[in-house]
Amino acid sequence: MEDTNYIKHLNGVFSLFSKDSRLNPSHISLYVALFQFWNINFFKEEFYINREDVMSFSKIGSKSTYHRCIKELSYWNYILYSPSHNPYKGSRVKMFDFGTSSGQVVYPCRTNIGTSSGQALVPINKHIQTIENNKNINKQENLKKLNLKNSKDQKKQEPSVPYQDNLKTTSDKDYNEPL
Repeated sequence: MEDTNYIKHLNGVFSLFSKDSRLNPSHISLYVALFQFWNINFFKEEFYINREDVMSFSKIGSKSTYHRCIKELSYWNYILYSPSHNPYKGSRVKMFDFGTSSGQVVYPCRTNIGTSSGQALVPINKHIQTIENNKNINKQENLKKLNLKNSKDQKKQEPSVPYQDNLKTTSDKDYNEPL
């Protein structure tokens, strides 16, 4: 999509949004997040999404709000959403081209989506994150082992502030004496 078409699309969709009383800020935020993922995927006719990534980008914190909004956007023909129901495969989304033609915005024939030859897997950054978490766990374990080894090798450290027994807890108290 060229820059001018990109702007026309956003102008067209925001014009529709302003006239549609069914939409709330969650719908609009979700659509903008989906538009960004569409952009990342070079405006392919259809692309795959990961719920966590889209929720994070759209600032939607509730899974029920996310699912309600994405299903409503699909039902109202702003997008075409095909959930995968598979944790390793992303859900399929098709974005409609708003505002780039002089004709009607949404055509009923455009809502039928065919089968795809590709499959989306869990994003690579999830695997990297898992590897990084494992590295951090190993670092913590190595640090604990090192501290344990050092504490056995060294004598008890002297405190930097001398210990003062102001309440006289280590010796017998004289209860007639004021604190």
